[in-house]
Amino acid sequence: MEFSVSRKTGPGGRLVDPTLPADRSPFLFANDFDFQLPPSLEAAEPPEARGLARDEVRLLVSQQAGQRLTHARFRQLSDFLEAGDLVVINTSGTLQAAIDGSRSDGSPVEIHLSTRLPADLWVVEVRRTDGTASRPFFEAVPGEIIQLPAGGAVTLHTPYRPDQRGLAETRARLWIATLKLPEALPDYLDRHGYPIRYGYVKQAWPLAYYQTVYATEPGSAEMPSAGRAFTPELITRLVSQGVQIAPLILHTGVASLEDHEPPYEEFYRVPPATARLINGAKAAGHRIIAVGTTVVRALETVTDERGTVHPGEGWTSLVISPDRPVRAIDGLLTGLHEPKASHLLLLQALVGLNHLRRAYEAALAQRYLWHEFGDLHLILP
Repeated sequence: MEFSVSRKTGPGGRLVDPTLPADRSPFLFANDFDFQLPPSLEAAEPPEARGLARDEVRLLVSQQAGQRLTHARFRQLSDFLEAGDLVVINTSGTLQAAIDGSRSDGSPVEIHLSTRLPADLWVVEVRRTDGTASRPFFEAVPGEIIQLPAGGAVTLHTPYRPDQRGLAETRARLWIATLKLPEALPDYLDRHGYPIRYGYVKQAWPLAYYQTVYATEPGSAEMPSAGRAFTPELITRLVSQGVQIAPLILHTGVASLEDHEPPYEEFYRVPPATARLINGAKAAGHRIIAVGTTVVRALETVTDERGTVHPGEGWTSLVISPDRPVRAIDGLLTGLHEPKASHLLLLQALVGLNHLRRAYEAALAQRYLWHEFGDLHLILP
């Protein structure tokens, strides 16, 4: 079946589909979330490099009620939110978490810092690089010391949870490691690190392109990208119309684009004030909208079976899937996720497979852009 979009327009000239397509197209995913993502739909550069403001990326709005789909721009977000809605954001800032290194034989590798653990340990990823792109490197061994710039070093101790990932030691992608640096980590990364990027981003971009405008506390290996399109002006507009905004922290680890593994432990902090705002908004019948799957993971970690959100902090290993229902939120602003990505299980838990499949069919047909510099998807009840 070839899917063609209705040309009916709504307020502000937005393109509106009265319903999502009911039939399944051949390129759509089934339960394994596999589908064909054309390279032309991979955002290879920030929207600013494409002549757009941050908030001019496209916004796909899918509403579960009536299976309604609307095509808009992100700067029209306020059209879809109501006074009393509570938007929860992740204010974690992005680190320059990639560092060049070399093995004892002189061969170059790239170290990606993922998650800081207790006892000053780190989860790190070792990648092989050819100067233009990198891939996971599986030949590192326990006890190996990788040299870093300016006399720094990283010592690999043991594979990170290989027994739970089905990996032999020789196939470990992530390692528990210690860092030896000549100066404090923030200063060292400022001097010698650079933002993590993958093969679909063809050139290096300064760290500013990987930060949200509301970042307060550096700690993420990769940008919590669902919030990238917010601007101070848009936030002001939302607040002025009665939309509340509440912060939390979840420091993101590295992605697993090649192997599509579940997310690993990540540090989170849900402040008491944020928990109170969420519980109050829920009690008043208002919607809770999470900005990003990172926000969902943090909130669901501290939400009990009755749906009450509690303050808390620590490292969460929670993985949201249809087997573990979503309790804390009503809606979600998120990017478009890669084929087989574990994040799609979280979206299925929120909206069900059929709605998710139809929304992605529309995004593919309308040529939305994927990845951290791409377009966004707002899921509403």
